[in-house]
Amino acid sequence: MAVKLESRVAELVEPFAGRPSELIQALHRVQEELGYIPEEAQRTVAAALRVPLSQVHGVVTFYHFFRTEPVGRHIIRLCLGTACYVRGAARVLQALREELGVDLGGTSADGLFTLEGVRCLGACGLAPVMMVDGEVYGRLTPRRAREILSRYRDE
Repeated sequence: MAVKLESRVAELVEPFAGRPSELIQALHRVQEELGYIPEEAQRTVAAALRVPLSQVHGVVTFYHFFRTEPVGRHIIRLCLGTACYVRGAARVLQALREELGVDLGGTSADGLFTLEGVRCLGACGLAPVMMVDGEVYGRLTPRRAREILSRYRDE
């Protein structure tokens, strides 16, 4: 399996080979294909771009948009900004934690959901708010949040 992954990653970053200045673009391409950037992929990127593995790892772990672990099929982003928090985001978060069996940053055991906390989704008037795969849901209650997840499970 590792050889297949290494081969696929090498193919993805081939256009950036020997060009260290293209590291972030190469990593984006790998993550777009794999959904995350495992250590094996980081090694392949480092070799292809001729940069130290420590540099690749440093970039992957510094920028929040890169992931080193697989994510769920659906990404839940719960707003934890001031307006949402004041209007009950903590209760919604607790309901999501219980429903999914994970904390922020975690992926449910069934691989369907990854739960993330964000500072603002720009929908303060609908607080509390969460986004699932780009779809915004506002005026949440713990019960409504569970119902929304149920719809995604039924798909």
